Amino acid sequence: MTTGGARGKGAVLALALLAAGLAAGCGQPGARDTAGGTGASANSPSPSATPPAQLCAQIIGYWSRRTLDDDTYGDYQSMGLSDGQYEILRKVVDAARAERGRTDARSAERLIDRRARELCEKRYRNGEPTGGPWGAG
Repeated sequence: MTTGGARGKGAVLALALLAAGLAAGCGQPGARDTAGGTGASANSPSPSATPPAQLCAQIIGYWSRRTLDDDTYGDYQSMGLSDGQYEILRKVVDAARAERGRTDARSAERLIDRRARELCEKRYRNGEPTGGPWGAG
């Protein structure tokens, strides 16, 4: 009975090649890569994060337009929304539907942007959700 044979040696060789490939990809900070760029440096500023209120307004605007066009609400978790953000979505869409009925679709679009921004700024006025991540605020 054999305990590895050619198959075992092949697996060991594959692991060795993988390790060598990974090690070859490592370099010193600031080292030039094969494309001619520089690697990340300890002195490089990190990319700026989108403020929570702005991110909220963007995602609420996106889902409000989809919901307004489809005339249906989805599951807030499948949309990537918290319970509080979903409440904002419902308020924005209800107002946009009423606006579209009174005036036109263009006015409803402007209302979506304005109300999403206002309600998200209110929710994230302290940098984090008022009422906690799942509480309405």
